[in-house]
Amino acid sequence: MTLTRPTDMMAAVAESMKERTGRTLEQWVAVVTDAGLDPLDQNGVRRWLKSEHGVALNSKWAIADAAARGAGWQRPGVEQYVDQQYVGAKQTLRPLFDRVREIVEAFGADVMIEGRSTYTPFVRRRQFAAVAAATRTRVDIGVRFVDPPDSPGLVPSRAPGQATHRVSVTALGEITADVERLLRVAYEQNG
Repeated sequence: MTLTRPTDMMAAVAESMKERTGRTLEQWVAVVTDAGLDPLDQNGVRRWLKSEHGVALNSKWAIADAAARGAGWQRPGVEQYVDQQYVGAKQTLRPLFDRVREIVEAFGADVMIEGRSTYTPFVRRRQFAAVAAATRTRVDIGVRFVDPPDSPGLVPSRAPGQATHRVSVTALGEITADVERLLRVAYEQNG
């Protein structure tokens, strides 16, 4: 399995920053610094960039990330993101995530896992599945379909991740052959 990093996306956004916004990434970081914003408050920086400068989604994420890194912040790795999602009251859900991960990784070497703070996406050519500890007792498995198959547990959804549908599970026994089939179909439709 290949692990992709958000820094890869940030680098791509940074390359076209001046063309899209009129400033380079470094110039935007200087604007943030000159404004006296706390660079470690990435949400605050993103809100400010949007409200004061109308900076679009990917650009404001890249700017806030660069400003925070410039102040010493280090992005967690994929495994750190996963570990952070299953702590405290949600630690009992980790075996559910691990089982879904085991299933998805067996589909092929082209499956990539990405790090996010609230969910874990699985990507082939595009994101086909995502797992989130939705509550203290439930994991949501988001799946992306072009043509959704019939399944009694499948419901339309816009989360987690880029899901078109989701299945909710509360116990390992609920990760059935049907759930495996749904994950496989999502994998096949997004490759």
